[in-house]
Amino acid sequence: MSSTDLDAPPLRLILIAIIVVVGLHVLTAIALVLIKAPAPKVDSIKNTPPLEIQMVTLPAKPVESMVTEVEETPKNNPEPKAKSPQKVAAVTPQDPVVKEEKPTVQKEAPPQKPPIKEQPVKKKIEYKPPVIDKAAADEQRRIIAAQAEKAAQQAQMQAKAMQEANAQAAREAQTEADAKAATAAKQAAEIKAAKQAAEAAARAKAEADAKAAAASNEPVNFTASAANWASAPNFSFPDRAARRARSGDTLNVVLVLRVNKQGGIDSVRVIQSSGNSILDKEAQRQVRSGKFKPFTKNGAPVVGNVTLPIAYAVP
Repeated sequence: MSSTDLDAPPLRLILIAIIVVVGLHVLTAIALVLIKAPAPKVDSIKNTPPLEIQMVTLPAKPVESMVTEVEETPKNNPEPKAKSPQKVAAVTPQDPVVKEEKPTVQKEAPPQKPPIKEQPVKKKIEYKPPVIDKAAADEQRRIIAAQAEKAAQQAQMQAKAMQEANAQAAREAQTEADAKAATAAKQAAEIKAAKQAAEAAARAKAEADAKAAAASNEPVNFTASAANWASAPNFSFPDRAARRARSGDTLNVVLVLRVNKQGGIDSVRVIQSSGNSILDKEAQRQVRSGKFKPFTKNGAPVVGNVTLPIAYAVP
């Protein structure tokens, strides 16, 4: 990972910053369109109901009869309502005996006309468009544009800070990964070196043992089963020894052979006789015609002593 790739802003952050700036400009335009001056308030015309006034007249002195008419005239009604006059009989205190009551004369009321309802006056209100202060609108537009630019700058600064934080985290992660890889490689190298040292020590010991065994000519004892013939001799019962043996008998001879590092037989001796000296000597002669594969110990050839039993059948 190069430094150029770490310092370059990611495409997603650039797109987010562009979308934020465009959204702020769109909101600014919508706010400017929605700004309107307050509409003038028009007070509604209140209709005041007419007042009714009733006039009452009291008599100045007592009379025998008096008719009082009370007229009720509405303010806005062209024709007043007529009430029937009433006659009130007054009795004076000088004439307690005679009490005369005159009948009340009622006048016929003229037919009442239905009240004329006044039609509400409709006032035409002319709408005047609100006067927009151009200087205030320009100032508001300038403030919104400054706020949008500031928001865009803050978004850009945040994107840059996030990019730097991501680059720092990537560098720290790369450093940590390199340190772990170096530690693992060092441990693997140490393990490999220890293994190679152990193998080298084992080989050196084996070589030292082989060299020590090869340097010393001390023979190593082997059994006949551990011996491998490179060329096996031919063991046959000699005719000379048949005079001293009975036909059908089996004569056993045990020999000890000294075998050199090349597999040749250096010496042969009898450790168990068959009872027939001619047969014993013939067995020593016959075994010398053979040859063994070299005996080894720890991978190195050594001198060996082989115990070899031989059985002869008398013909």
